[in-house]
This record gives sequence, structure tokens and C-alpha cells, in this order.
Amino acid sequence: MNRPTGARARASADGLRRTFPAQPAGDGAATTWWGRAWVTALTEQSRDPGRLARGSDYAARGSVDAVTVTPGLVLAYVHGSRPRPYRARLRVRPLTDEQWEHLLDHIADHPAHLAALLDREIPPALAEGPVPLLPGAGDLIPDCTCPDPVRPCKHAAALCHRTARLLDHDPFVLLLLRGRGKDDLVDTLTRLSVTRAAPDPTGTGDFDDAQTEDPYRPPALPGVRARDVLAAGPRPPLPPPPRVLDGPLPPPPYPGGHGGPDPLALDQLATQAAARAHALLATGRDPLAGLGHWADAVRIAAARPGSGLTSAARDLYARLARAAGRDVTALHRAVAAWQLGGEAGLVALEEPWDPPAGPFDRARPALLAAGHPRPRPERNRLTHPAGDRQLRLGRDGLWYGYVSDPGRDDWWPTGCPGVDPVAVFAALPGGGA
Repeated sequence: MNRPTGARARASADGLRRTFPAQPAGDGAATTWWGRAWVTALTEQSRDPGRLARGSDYAARGSVDAVTVTPGLVLAYVHGSRPRPYRARLRVRPLTDEQWEHLLDHIADHPAHLAALLDREIPPALAEGPVPLLPGAGDLIPDCTCPDPVRPCKHAAALCHRTARLLDHDPFVLLLLRGRGKDDLVDTLTRLSVTRAAPDPTGTGDFDDAQTEDPYRPPALPGVRARDVLAAGPRPPLPPPPRVLDGPLPPPPYPGGHGGPDPLALDQLATQAAARAHALLATGRDPLAGLGHWADAVRIAAARPGSGLTSAARDLYARLARAAGRDVTALHRAVAAWQLGGEAGLVALEEPWDPPAGPFDRARPALLAAGHPRPRPERNRLTHPAGDRQLRLGRDGLWYGYVSDPGRDDWWPTGCPGVDPVAVFAALPGGGA
């Protein structure tokens, strides 16, 4: 029998069969928590740890040939001590249609889950959610053509370790094993997300009945024939302007393709452009026209779910900081200021100024009357003598609270801004002292 080989990963036309080439020797053990959980599901049903250890060695030596993954099945030829390879298989039960419906609803309700999957991660909240994705003890069924009567044998164990490495690199392999291909999943989840995010023009909660043909097609507009406008004589009056919608509609789903733009990034750009255009049409003012390059980068980062904690958000923060010529720490600090006060909060963070007589001068006696120590004034800032708390008067007339380690000029915005400096100061950590 010829040894099956593969030059590169291949997928079937319907996305329900993927073939991964054999890996050279040196590919180690699983590195992600879900890859290790996959191996644990097989080891927990083994009666012979020695076979499992030899299977791990087989996988590390590159003894597993090309791996084919289809719903419910992983298959590969594994070379052992004999010239003829053995065909090893691992079976896992695909999800039912009802389970898939629950799982898709859960992911659509938590967009960060889809973002994590596209970033090649499996959040524990998804894997252990209402529909468990990872197999448990006894859920993996090993099979092999070798004469070893014990299951799992070392060949099936080698295939298990090789599959775990595939899961490390691409979590969508696990979803394929459970019954759905990547392209089908992304398209379905995109449509679900768009439908749920779209406004309901009827107010009844039934968006589909309100716009069954095309939710993105604008209503027919009254008009004037060009020949009537160009004809001699009195010109007909222009039609009244169309009614401005209550809000921008969501953009259509963008198909993802190998080597093409990130569909989530395109969706973000289109959504922001639509919101900006709607504000300009409704108010005659561009809400982002005055933002500089840095402030716009901060605005984009502040709108990202996870505040820079997820892998996708960390990558976005790094790219935004690099493009703006700042470091990631400065971006995190600026995002905290933006989330508290928008553009005015960012200005309070980065632009000291000399306020006129009035609220700033009245703040110091108010703090003293409330029992606080006399603060040190410097331009628009009042700093506690301990050097760990500070108030900044913004150009919008609000007071913004800041904290730092004593003796360090490392101020971070915190708390809610307000017009009363005593209340804002009292809400800071240790502000009652």
C-alpha cells in the first residue's frame, strides 16, 4: 500500500471535509487548553497509560500521515513498527439540529465568541456553554485496523495527539467534527447578527415581516423627470426631502474568503461610516470632523468590546497604537479617559490649561470645608498632598478624578466626572480621607 501524502491542507466544496498534510517529526504536544482537553477525553477511558505514551511518541516522530476530518470522524494512516500502516479513526457524535440552533443563538448573543473563534481561540464560556463542544470521557470512540485488542491503541492515541495540534491551530476543526463547516458557520452567524442588530421600523419586534424583500433597499423617492426640468418655462418645484430614518441600518454581511479582507473589520468600518453619514444628514454636522488622528484611534479602541482584554482586541490596540505613534499603555490610559468623558475626557487627560476665575477657585475652599486637606493647585489640576489623588477641571466644566501611586506621576482616570468637585473627590479610592 502506498503511503498517503498531501502537499497542503485541502477542503471539499461544501466545507464538510478537510484534509491536513502529514507533519514532520518534532511537532510537540497540545499547547491550548482545548487541545489538551481533547487528549484528556481519550486518556480518561484508557486502561494502559503506556500505550498512550507510545502514541504521543508516534505523533511527535511524524508517524501520522495526512489527517481527514469530516463531521463525526477523524481518520489517518499511522505508521508503526511494521511496513504497512494502520488506519486509525476517532469518532465523536455530531450535534443535532436542535443543539446547533441553541449553539448558534448563544454565539449570536455573544459576538465576542465569534471574534475569538476567528482569532483562533475557543472561549471557555463557549466550549462549556449550553451546548458543550469538547468531548468528555467516553465520547471519543477510537478504532484501528491493528491487531491490538486494547482500545485505544497507540495508533489511535497518536491520531488523537495529532488532532489536538490541529485544534490548537484552528478551532473550527472542532466545529467541523460537530457537524458544521467554517464558511457555513460564519455566514449563518453574520446573518443572525445583522438581523438582531437591525432596528424594527414597525415597533412590533417583527423585523422580517416589516421588510421581507430587502431590508437594505431605500424606499422609493418622489422625483421630477429630467425632460420636465430642462424644458423651457417655469421649473417645477423640487420634491420635499425624504424623511430621515431614526437610525442607520446595519450593513449587509460580507463574505469571508482566503486572502481577502477581514469581514468583521469591513463590518466595523461600514457601521461607523453609516452612523457618521446618518448624523451628518440628520443634524448637518459631522460628529467626527474635529477629531485628530490620535483621538480617532482612541475612539475606535474604546468602542471595541473587551477593552483590550481579548486576543482580537489586543491585536487591534497594538495596531492602533503603532499607527498613531504611541505605545499601548498610552492607548489604554486614553481609552479609560474616553469611556468616562468622551472627547472632553481625553482633552482633560492630555491638555493642561489655565481656567478662568470661577469654578476652579471655588473648588479649593469647598474641599477644605468638606474636611479634605488643602490641595496643591497647578493650572487646571488640584492634587492631594499625599500625591495619590487628583481633580482636573475639563474644558466642558466637569471635574475628572485621577489616581496614582504616591510619588509617581502616573495618573489614571477613574470614577464618573461631575460638576461638584467635592463629590467627585469623595468617590475616588481613599477619597473620604
